[in-house]
Amino acid sequence: MTTTLKAHDYRYLTAPNGATAILEASSHNPDIVLLDLGLPDIDGVEVIKKIRTWSNMPIIVISARSEDTDKIDAGADDYLTKPFSVEELLARLRVTQRRLNMIQNEAAAEASVFTNGQLRIDYAAGCAYLGDDELHLTPIEYKLLCLLSRNIGKVLTHTFITQNIWGSSWDNDIASLRVFMATLRKKPEKDADSPQYIQTHIGVGYRMMKVE
Repeated sequence: MTTTLKAHDYRYLTAPNGATAILEASSHNPDIVLLDLGLPDIDGVEVIKKIRTWSNMPIIVISARSEDTDKIDAGADDYLTKPFSVEELLARLRVTQRRLNMIQNEAAAEASVFTNGQLRIDYAAGCAYLGDDELHLTPIEYKLLCLLSRNIGKVLTHTFITQNIWGSSWDNDIASLRVFMATLRKKPEKDADSPQYIQTHIGVGYRMMKVE
C-alpha cells in the first residue's frame, strides 16, 4: 500500500499499531485514514470510535474478513476487503477525495462569514471584527484565528497548529506559537483573565470555544 501511495504522489504517514494511529491522526489531521482492523494492540473499531470523538475525517476500513462489513456502522466511511487490487485502492481514494472536496466546497460557500458571539470573521475579505470594531491582526494571528474558527469546539494540538501555519513542528515553531497566541488572545478578549473565545490547554494546545 505504501508503495502504491508513493508511486501516485500521495503524502502519507504509517502507524504500527492503534495507539500510534490515534496519536498521528490527532497530530496531523490527515485527509483520509486507511485502517486495518487487525491491529496488534487494540481492535481497529476502538480507533474509529476514538477518532470520531473529535473528527469526521474519512476512514476507509481494511480487513481480510468479509463479515466485518458491519464495522462501517462504528463510524467508518468505506470498506475494502483483502485481497484487493491497486486499482481498487486508488479508486476508493479518488471517490473519497471527491466526496470530501464537495463537502468542503459546500461548507465554504455556506460559511464565507464566521460568527461566534461578538466575533466575526469575513474569510473572503480577510478581516476579523469584534462587534463593529475591526481587529488589527498580523498575518500569522489572522491565520491562527481562522484555523481555530474552522475547528471551533475542538482542541488543536501544538503539532497540528504549527504544521498548518509553518509547515513544521520544531521546538522553535512551538515557542513562536506561544508568543503569537499570547498576543492574539488579547485582541478579541474583553477580560484577559477570563478568556471567552480562546482557551489554552496546557501542554496540549488551544481551542476556540463556542460563545452564545
